[in-house]
Amino acid sequence: MKQNISYTDLEQFDQNFHASRMNITAMNAVTANGVAAAAKRWQAPTPAVHQYSVHLDQHGVANQMHSGRCWMFAALNCLRYQVIHRLNLDQFELSQNYTFFYDKLEKANYFYDNILATTEEATGSRILDHLLRPPVQDGGQWDMVSALIQKYGVVPKSAMPESACSSDSKEMDSALTGKLRHDAALLRAAAAEGKDAKELQAMKEEMLCEVYRMLCICLGTPPETFDFCVRTKDGRYICDSGLTPKCFYEKYVDVDLSEYISLIHAPTADKPYLKSYTVKFLGNVVGGDPVRYVNVPIEELKKAAIAQLKDGEPVWFGSDVSKYSDRPNGLMDLNVYDYETLMGTQFHMNKADRLNYGHSAMNHAMVFQGVDLDAAGKPVRWCVENSWGDEKGEKGMFLMTDAWFDEYMYQVVVNKKYLSADILDAYQAEPIVLSPWDPMGALAWE
Repeated sequence: MKQNISYTDLEQFDQNFHASRMNITAMNAVTANGVAAAAKRWQAPTPAVHQYSVHLDQHGVANQMHSGRCWMFAALNCLRYQVIHRLNLDQFELSQNYTFFYDKLEKANYFYDNILATTEEATGSRILDHLLRPPVQDGGQWDMVSALIQKYGVVPKSAMPESACSSDSKEMDSALTGKLRHDAALLRAAAAEGKDAKELQAMKEEMLCEVYRMLCICLGTPPETFDFCVRTKDGRYICDSGLTPKCFYEKYVDVDLSEYISLIHAPTADKPYLKSYTVKFLGNVVGGDPVRYVNVPIEELKKAAIAQLKDGEPVWFGSDVSKYSDRPNGLMDLNVYDYETLMGTQFHMNKADRLNYGHSAMNHAMVFQGVDLDAAGKPVRWCVENSWGDEKGEKGMFLMTDAWFDEYMYQVVVNKKYLSADILDAYQAEPIVLSPWDPMGALAWE
């Protein structure tokens, strides 16, 4: 039964509010300082306890600046670790601008193909709205960056440095969004007029050429060949000339990305464990490996991540960094904030309900560089390499408690050799196709 808010209701609400001095205190604290600052517990753990029983050497953090490339930075941070240790370097970065360029181009092509595949959808349909909102955003997932690297290789940051638009992508993304929505209208109109597949393909190719031009203007032209020159920590000089991006990857990175798969933890009734899943309309490289993961209990994510860390290799992961995360101090801990006491209410939900009711999803990718294990071998806290520069956390490193892992971790990417036969069998099985708007189709973009 519908009922409006009456003036009597408002009067009662106001009386209830002013009946408690705690409400006045909370109001004064929040209006002056904000919700998070007022809710922060004074006795909350500090991120100063950066000691871990398993800890990889870390060589400075990267900075994605004002862009949503965390998923890309996290993957390249895992790969640069291999280059640094293989060549005994002090610091080194792979070009995030290079993969960014081809991600935008591939996403545009992926978008055009999806528009042509859905020309029967009416404007305003949920599917068409999903494709158009937005058509070429910064975010992504592991399989998307893996597809880019397998197709285009990688280059050192010196071969294609950052541009104004890669470090602050909002204006470029706005221009690309306008372009792609404009083109979607043209393609759908041409299809409605009866243009055949060959004519539509010709239109698409011309549009892609224009997108390429826009990307060159905003990001610069990607190198076809380049020289790789570095000096090792022991003074040895390496200079390799005329490398292609794929040749560089094979020679200096040498990681078989096909051996890595995604594990997710989605404890919802519609996603049984030990099943493989994919998401409709989620991807970037047409013809590349599709986004795929296997759903497992949370302990399996921990076990696989610990095994890979113990072997001396960092771990890419995706989580909801927006929840109970003290960003300035680099601390992800369920006890950092007490929102319920501050607000005088309850809004705790379990992990499944948070997913089902849109309150949580993966939105940020980072890298595990270590873990602290107790006497029984159980994780206590995790060492996290972020991509927000060195001014946040402990010189860019974050600390995640294991309790936070349980609640807000959704995905880890590990080598197949650390997984059981039943998990591998589940991954190889025909995947269940999830709806485009399923929470497991969320993109890391923070």
